[in-house]
Amino acid sequence: MTDQPDRPAGDTRTDKTVLIVSAHAADFVWRAGGAAALYAKNGHAVHVRCLSFGERGESQGLWKQPGMDIETVRRTRREESSQAAAALGAGIDFYDAGDYPLADSARLQEQLVEDMRALQPDIILTHAARDPYNLDHQFTHEFVLRCRMIAQAAGHPSPHPPIGAPQVLLFEPHQPEQCGFVPQLLLDISPVADVKLEAMRIMGAQGHLVDYYTDLARRRGVQYVRNGGEKGVRHAEAYQRVFPVTARELI
Repeated sequence: MTDQPDRPAGDTRTDKTVLIVSAHAADFVWRAGGAAALYAKNGHAVHVRCLSFGERGESQGLWKQPGMDIETVRRTRREESSQAAAALGAGIDFYDAGDYPLADSARLQEQLVEDMRALQPDIILTHAARDPYNLDHQFTHEFVLRCRMIAQAAGHPSPHPPIGAPQVLLFEPHQPEQCGFVPQLLLDISPVADVKLEAMRIMGAQGHLVDYYTDLARRRGVQYVRNGGEKGVRHAEAYQRVFPVTARELI
């Protein structure tokens, strides 16, 4: 279930652990592939957990093929997402909870809680709070926050220690204006833009999204520079915070 041991008490390592929770097996590639590749490139541990394969509602390219069946779609989605995660430098696991709709269950909750405790993430990336176009994304947002809360509880029975207070950042939905998404952090992904593009191209079941998210990264790159970032940045991803950050200075 996990691909990294617990951090022992008093661990002072400077490397980070990033956990990306994706409703479907491709969401993480489009929306957080740059962050995944960047952190992996810099020597940090990146782990993806896909709640479903997106086999029913997120595999249009496959279902257009004659004679397609659900098991072939599921297998193909697993293969594509595994290859994309490897290209980004991330580990990946699939919970296979089904999609359209994603259904809550005690088993699903226990899987993510235990993964959170085992991985001890410093950063969690997941979906925005509202998405009227895709309620699976909306469900995942609340589900992740609930599991984070449970994983923090000292009294929750588990072989792993409670987690601390990892930051939760929300990646950009497909139509942010309709989702109340506010870009509060623009992440420079220019050093790994080619890696993200490679990973996106692997996702053949939704190949029509490659151009959209390539263009989006360029637009966010322009905004990165306009908001005081280093000149020369060409690609960025946008994120929204859930919790405040702590600081000793305003800037």
